[in-house]
Amino acid sequence: MPTTIANTFIPTIGDNDHPYRNGAWTPNYVEYDANELKVTGEIPRDLNGLYVRNTENPMHEAIGVYHPFDGDGMIHAMRFQDGKAFYRNRFVRTEGFLAELQEGRALWAGITADPSLSEREGWGARGGMKDASSTDVVIHNKKVLSTFYQCGDAYRLDSTSLDTLGKESWVPGDGISAHPKVDLATGELLFFNYSKQAPYMHYGVVSANGELKHFVPIPLPGPRLPHDMAFTKNYSILCDFPLFWDPKLLEKNIHAARFYADTPSRFAVIPRYGDSNEVRWFEADPTFVLHFTNAFEQDNEIILDGYFQQNPEPGPLEGAPRKYARMMGYLDLHSMQPRFHRWRFNLKTGAVTETDLDEKVLEFGTINQTFAGREARYSYSTTGEPGHFLLNGFVKHDLHKQSSDCFAAAAGEFVSEASFAPRTGAIEEDDGFLVSFTTNLREDISECIVMDARNLSAGPICRIQLPHRICSGTHAAWAGEDEL
Repeated sequence: MPTTIANTFIPTIGDNDHPYRNGAWTPNYVEYDANELKVTGEIPRDLNGLYVRNTENPMHEAIGVYHPFDGDGMIHAMRFQDGKAFYRNRFVRTEGFLAELQEGRALWAGITADPSLSEREGWGARGGMKDASSTDVVIHNKKVLSTFYQCGDAYRLDSTSLDTLGKESWVPGDGISAHPKVDLATGELLFFNYSKQAPYMHYGVVSANGELKHFVPIPLPGPRLPHDMAFTKNYSILCDFPLFWDPKLLEKNIHAARFYADTPSRFAVIPRYGDSNEVRWFEADPTFVLHFTNAFEQDNEIILDGYFQQNPEPGPLEGAPRKYARMMGYLDLHSMQPRFHRWRFNLKTGAVTETDLDEKVLEFGTINQTFAGREARYSYSTTGEPGHFLLNGFVKHDLHKQSSDCFAAAAGEFVSEASFAPRTGAIEEDDGFLVSFTTNLREDISECIVMDARNLSAGPICRIQLPHRICSGTHAAWAGEDEL
């Protein structure tokens, strides 16, 4: 079957000067099914599975200044089978998306606006927001699962049709944050949430077949803004970073994040099925971390890898339009200065040691997920375009040899968070591929690129052209055929 248009949506906003509604962030409003795609090179026959990516696509003029993380979630998917590829994209039909579609306008205030301006009861840790389900995406219990960074419902999508199947019934009343973790060894999903009400954070475990098995409070000193978590074979790691809403302003319902440089970062280590009284807190250098790549146990230590921000509270982006400068500063990786970093938590002595693993500005890392929770030798990070929330290359780290291999996209072409796809029948950890969607402003196209994970510097093995140029976004995931 050739490319067909499944649905076309007419937004109630037109083009404007907003930096995150133009260029590589131009939203998409057409849903496609495409089974005959132009391929440059050859699709590996031993690449079999599903690559999915979440993006933000605002349907209506925002209440307040639009922030890209407010946009409605759209999932883009490329299915690989025996040397062929099939593309599909769909909006996530959240409650908020459907309600605003019916009214033809925004009903919820975004992150830059006063939550009290929302016309209907909302979701989110700060309250009053729309759960756009536009941040993260994982595959669990043979379904695609999309989530929202400020906490909300988790939406299930069919892994073939991308039809929205509804909300997960196990999600607690406070919702869940983006970045739940799937442990492929057990099939379990681990998650957390956060809010403005004590105890301010919870942690839970969902079974491989979608049953809530464990849910406990993780008491914090006050409202916090955790964004990610990690896990090992026996433990989960949660965070309390010194970047959070100013408590005095919060009393006035003003949500202004501040970095408290004199306050340490804290990491909660809890047994996977542990109770609140089993949490052990470890203090480390003050920072903020958006994303972790992996954690594992070694002797008496837990080792955690992620991206340590050297400047968690950047000022307005120099040269940006005044209206958007502060927002763009917080979205610019080169302003936040994240470094690939390693923490070591000694379970016997309570000591913490930490060090940078690379001096480059890096973020959005991944590993071969079959190694999640245990030691992985290889990690794949993403480089960023200065001045804008756009990604432009990959760095593979060999953590044993302390060496790296790089791929840089051509000028005007931007990549998305890549996923590692193991080669069918692979035994060794890095025997597989990196898969990513690109946005090419020079040629006004998007492609799915496949690279040999053992030779990133050689560039893509193949490029598969999509039926449209897709919007930039945040997170992606891979699932092999056995997970689908």
